[in-house]
Amino acid sequence: MHTYHLEADDVLVRLYEEGNDAAFDVLLERHQQRVFNYILGLIHNEDEANDLFQEVFVKAITRIRSHRYVESGRFGSWLMRIAHNLVIDSFRQGRGVVTVSGDTPEGAGLLNKARLMDHSVDQMMATEQTFADLEALMQRLPKPQQEIVQMRMFQGMSFKEIAAQCNCSINTALGRMRYAILNLRKMAASYDLTIAE
Repeated sequence: MHTYHLEADDVLVRLYEEGNDAAFDVLLERHQQRVFNYILGLIHNEDEANDLFQEVFVKAITRIRSHRYVESGRFGSWLMRIAHNLVIDSFRQGRGVVTVSGDTPEGAGLLNKARLMDHSVDQMMATEQTFADLEALMQRLPKPQQEIVQMRMFQGMSFKEIAAQCNCSINTALGRMRYAILNLRKMAASYDLTIAE
C-alpha cells in the first residue's frame, strides 16, 4: 500500500473505481483531517461532526464506485463541497449553524441551533426571525444574483461550473457573486445581520 502515497488523487480515485481498496485508504488518510476540521469548525459538536464526516466519505465512495466522479485534479475540493452540502442539509434540518452579528467573540458569529434550546422563547423567536430575514433578503436580489448565490453557497458549485450552467464567463459569474454579497450586506445592515463571505 505504501507505493500509493506518491500517486496523485485522481490516479488513486481511478484505482479505487477499478476495485483497489488500498487506493481509497490513502485518499482517506490524505484528506480526513482537513474535512473533519472543516465540519467541526462549523458544527461545534464532535459527535455530529463525526457523523457528517462519515457521510462525506460514504457519499464519496458511492459516487466513485458508480462512476459519477469527474476527474478534475481537485479531489480535495470535491470532498469539501460534499462536506459543505451536508452541513447545509444539517442546518436545514435544524441542527446546523447560521452567521449572525452580536454573537460571542469565541463563537466567531456562529450560532448552533441545538444550543438555542437553552435560551428563552423570546430569544428563540428572534433567531427564527433572523433565518426568515436572511431568506427574504435573498429573494430581493436580482434573479441572476439569486441564482449564483444559490449555486455557490447552497449547491457548492465552483465558479467554472456556475459559468457553464449560466452560459457566461467565469469573470461574469465572479462579478455577479461579488455584487450579490455587496447587495446582501447593504440590505442586511438594516436588520443588523452580518453576511459572511
